[in-house]
Amino acid sequence: MILRWLFKLLFPPKCILCRSLLAKEETDFCADCQRNAPECEKSYFRFSFLAGWTAVWYYKDTVRGSILRYKFGGRRHYAPAYGRRLAMKLQKDGMDTFDILTFVPIAPLRKLSRGYDQVELLANAVGAELGVTPCRTLRKIRNTPPQSGIKDPARRRANVLGAYVALSPQQLRGKRILLLDDIITTGATASECARVLLTAGAKEVYCAALAVKNPKK
Repeated sequence: MILRWLFKLLFPPKCILCRSLLAKEETDFCADCQRNAPECEKSYFRFSFLAGWTAVWYYKDTVRGSILRYKFGGRRHYAPAYGRRLAMKLQKDGMDTFDILTFVPIAPLRKLSRGYDQVELLANAVGAELGVTPCRTLRKIRNTPPQSGIKDPARRRANVLGAYVALSPQQLRGKRILLLDDIITTGATASECARVLLTAGAKEVYCAALAVKNPKK
């Protein structure tokens, strides 16, 4: 109890989006970010091979900075807060019913250098909220250049083509799968993962992410 008090005194909790100090009654996000964070609207924009998708926010402003800190800055402790918010979004959009909860994996070398797989941590956090144990259904077999460094949508699709293989296809047959990712930009990665899962026998693949680059723009 004393150690916890000292930790909070030395490292007071901050909003994971804007990094302002949280008020006593606030958790994860400050009141301003709760009101003004760029929440993703229900969209009928389609991505190849996905039966549907959703995201919590649009990928800009404080959301972008927060996810970059989580992904590249070692802020792995953001995962539970992200998981709570994404689970709420799934329930709101009626996407919390599925057979398998899985995630887009990163390459082994990237996980080794980063120290963790940020989407796997997110999947564990979402699973804890929904009472579901995530299942690893994919393996990345090529250490591809980061998608963030490729602007052309066609090149992004080519970059991930053949980069993933399905694990235990017999467990995927006829299943409705929810695939988690951190960011959807052009949808190339999620679409390729969905293609592999469908080819392995999955019935439908849906995707949920923390943020999406606004497909209207």
